[in-house]
Amino acid sequence: MNLDNKRIAFYGKGGIGKSTIAANVSAALSKAGKKVLHIGCDPKSDSTRILVKRRIPTVLKTLKEKGEQLNKEDILFAGAYGVTCVEAGGPEPGIGCAGMGISAVIETLEKLEVFAMDWDLIVYDVLGDVVCGGFSIPMRKQCVDTVYIVTSSEFMSLYAANNILKGIAHYETPAQKLFGGFIHNRWTSKTDKDVVDHFIQMTESHLIASIEQNQAIKMAEYQRNTMIEADPQAPISEVIENLGKDLFCEVTACDSHPLDDEAMEALFDFVSVKNQEISR
Repeated sequence: MNLDNKRIAFYGKGGIGKSTIAANVSAALSKAGKKVLHIGCDPKSDSTRILVKRRIPTVLKTLKEKGEQLNKEDILFAGAYGVTCVEAGGPEPGIGCAGMGISAVIETLEKLEVFAMDWDLIVYDVLGDVVCGGFSIPMRKQCVDTVYIVTSSEFMSLYAANNILKGIAHYETPAQKLFGGFIHNRWTSKTDKDVVDHFIQMTESHLIASIEQNQAIKMAEYQRNTMIEADPQAPISEVIENLGKDLFCEVTACDSHPLDDEAMEALFDFVSVKNQEISR
């Protein structure tokens, strides 16, 4: 595996906008001249949809069809601004373990020597709160240098974010810190930001970026576009481009300090108070 490239992973609760951020960051950095490999690790197989403008064959499906005859061209697809895209795939709903797709894609990319290619950046877009060990494989197999958690101020998003911190704590070492910080997505008010800021303070971590809810991003997605392509001059495109630059630079990793159950209850009480403030 080429250790000269930068390898990052986006984790977060399903539906939080993690894939949108990951895809837009990949597009922005590729547009800036970086050679980017974007790996979708979600059974929905939609991480690369707005990059390639369609759903691409997954590694699991192609492996089943071609077996030992599979080659790079069967699973690598060109996306926006030259991003190279891969989708892990997953089993049929209700059957098998979704994490197996992540394991299969890593093993396949290693076998085909894709990781040894001249990438500047490898991006993993990973679903879940790592309760399922399969979703921790990028960390467990030491395929990533830094993990960023995407969250909102919602209860379940914060709960998932805290579980992800617990997962990170299992795989980092004193010599290798994995946690890069939080990305706050979809904030609509000062109250939203107060909640996430409080959570970040409690976990003694970093806020990398705060992205305001924006209808333009949704419209771009409906048109199978990244925001960087749809309207490169829009303020939100500048936010995404700056986020990409920040993530590509050497970011100081922080210790992961997940909250225990008592602290989470205290956080939820804080959120409840803030939500009552909104309704007044």
